[in-house]
Parts: sequence; structure tokens; C-alpha cells
Amino acid sequence: MQSAAWRRHLLDHHLSPSTTAAIAAFRSASLPGLTPQGLCGADGARYMSSARAPAVNGSGHLVRKGTGGRSSVSGIVATVFGATGFLGRYLVQQLAKMGSQVLVPFRGSEDCHRHLKIMGDLGQIVPMKYHPRDVDSIKAVMAKSNVVVNLIGREYETRNYSFEEVNHHMAEQLAMIAKEHGGIMRFIQVSCLGASPSSESRMLRTKAAGEESILKEFPEATIMRPATMIGTEDRILNRWAQFAKNWGFLPLVGGGTAKIQPVYVIDVAAAIVNSLKDDGTSMGKIYELGGPEIYTVHELAELMYETIREWPRYVNVPLPVARAIASPREMLLNKVPFPLPTPSIFNLDQINAFSVDNLVSEDALTFEDLGIMPQKLKGYPVEYLVSYRKGGPAFGSTVSEKMRSSEM
Repeated sequence: MQSAAWRRHLLDHHLSPSTTAAIAAFRSASLPGLTPQGLCGADGARYMSSARAPAVNGSGHLVRKGTGGRSSVSGIVATVFGATGFLGRYLVQQLAKMGSQVLVPFRGSEDCHRHLKIMGDLGQIVPMKYHPRDVDSIKAVMAKSNVVVNLIGREYETRNYSFEEVNHHMAEQLAMIAKEHGGIMRFIQVSCLGASPSSESRMLRTKAAGEESILKEFPEATIMRPATMIGTEDRILNRWAQFAKNWGFLPLVGGGTAKIQPVYVIDVAAAIVNSLKDDGTSMGKIYELGGPEIYTVHELAELMYETIREWPRYVNVPLPVARAIASPREMLLNKVPFPLPTPSIFNLDQINAFSVDNLVSEDALTFEDLGIMPQKLKGYPVEYLVSYRKGGPAFGSTVSEKMRSSEM
């Protein structure tokens, strides 16, 4: 302040008296359109931040500034565990575009989070190195947050991380640390549709155990149970398309008769963001997020084949045979001195999960309770599969185009 005053003093000292008087008159004048109330007259309120803007609903002392874009301040400082994964990139993008600061814990290389940096304004996406078994590093990435979202999960086990550690104990630990923090106002846990202590799938049983532990440690937490998520980086249609292209057929476990409710990944991210915007009504509740349409596994495979413009060829694999094919990996996982291949089609837990129908419960809270109308899969949500067409995006024709009208 002293240097600025000194520069003004030197400037006025070297100017003529008439020029100095003109500058003084200009400083004291009130220019039309640049009033103290805002820029451009009545419309100025849209362009100026106000410290008296309403707080984010359900977020207490959080202060929101700006018009709501990526250069605004939403009041949310969110630590998103698992942000570098499939759902994580879409959630970070939606949080950042509304002006939230997102802390991205990562345990891999410096490259694993670089695609997230461009999703927010300068300084809004903050990568932080951590280790999920190091409590101090977890506390460090939560230190300045008021929101915690846990997207960490595994659909198969490795030598280093079991289902129990990843889906249950890590989630419980995050809830305990968030509760001790004292300033975490919202805790969002992303689980799986079908999570139940009685499920045949160990993954779904550990997900249910994680939900129970979180609600015990942090009763105000919100639980999201998305169905099988579909999107550009998904782990179901991409794997099916790759297998079909490489081997010329697709194995269907149990004939593909199990019913599922696949959901577009962007709708799941929007549901999480909407739960943070509400007035607290979503706190302590469980939401089941399924798509608007019910498919059998066979029907979903038909949609994949139609999109990649290949003739559908299937091999029916009875459930006991599929389990026998997938079981050796599970038995040898911790008995051999080297890592085993990642399961793709024959994943024992996925086989068990798809052995029964997995649909949204009739009395469950859903997308509608969060003000979202989920998109149907056919069309844009599965358009990324055109990359598997052997002659390019415009190659071939759909199955319906190949058939005569009399055959349809």
C-alpha cells in the first residue's frame, strides 16, 4: 500500500496543476454503468461475486460465489478417493465445472491423474500422493475438505488387495477418519447394486459389510448403489467387444438369462453431485441407481453386436462350467510367487453376481428422488463402441438392415 501511494505522489508531483485537477475530478466522479452496486447497471449482479450469496444447500457455513461456472466458488472442497477410475473422471468433471475444488488422492505415477487437471479452473484440481494403508497420508488429503467421496472398489482380487480390505476395511477407515476430522459435512459412499450379506458374490458381500461399517461410524453418510455402469471406459461392453473381435464369438454364462439394469455412468456422477446440492435430505439414506430399462445379459450383448455391426455368435456356457473355468485363479492367487492375469470374461465373482437378477428394489430411493431422469442406453451412451467396427465408424450395417422385411 505504501509503494502504491508513493507512486501516486510522484506522478502527481510531475504533472501540471491542470492535469492533476482533471485526474482528481475523474477519481471522484461516479461513472454511469460502473456503480458500486454492480457492473452494467441492473445486469451487473450477474457478473459480480457477492459474499452474501446463499450457502450451498445442506452445507451450512459454505459460501458460494459467482454465477455457477468453473470459475465460481461452489463452497465444496471435495476429496474424491478413486478419482482416477472409471466413475471418478466423470464425477471430478461435474464437480469442477460448478466451481468446486477437488482433491485427487493417487497412489500411482504422476501420469495417472493428468487427464483430470484440465477439467477445472487453475488450481481447482489438486492431485495429492497418498497410500491407502497410511493413515497419516489419508488425514493429509482430507485435512482441508468438507466433502469426502469414496469411489474405491475392486471387482476382482489381487495378491496385494483382497475384497475385504478394499471394499470393507478401507471404507470403514475413511469413515472413521472423516468423523474424527470434525469438518466433513457430507460423506458419499459408492457401493454396488445387489450388495447384500447373503449374496453369492464375495464382492457384493464385502460391499454390504462396508456400507454397514460406514453408517455405524458416520450415520449421516449417503450410500449410492449404482447398477452395472456403461460408458467409454466401462468394464463390460468393452470387454465383450474385444473378446468378440478377437475370437469371433461371445460366451454367455447360463444363456445370459439374468436380468440387469445397466446405467449410464454420467447419470451416476450427476446423482452424486445432486446429493451434495440438496438441503440435507439425502444424508443417512441409501439410493439404488438403475437405468430406465431392464435387459437380460443376452439382450445387452445383442445391443453390443448391433453397435459394432457384427453378426452375433454366442457359446452358451452352463453356470457350473463357468465357475470351474474361473475357479483356478482364485485358488492359486496367493499360492504362486507371481501375479496372475486379470480376469475378463470369466471372473468368478462377476459370474456369481450375474447368476441371479440384479434389479432396483421396488421401495428403494432412486434417481427420481435426486431429480434426475436417467438416459436410455441405446444411442449416445454406447456410441463409443463404433471404434470396434472393423472398417471404421461408417462401415457395415446393423442386423436389422441386413434382414428382409419379411424376416423381421
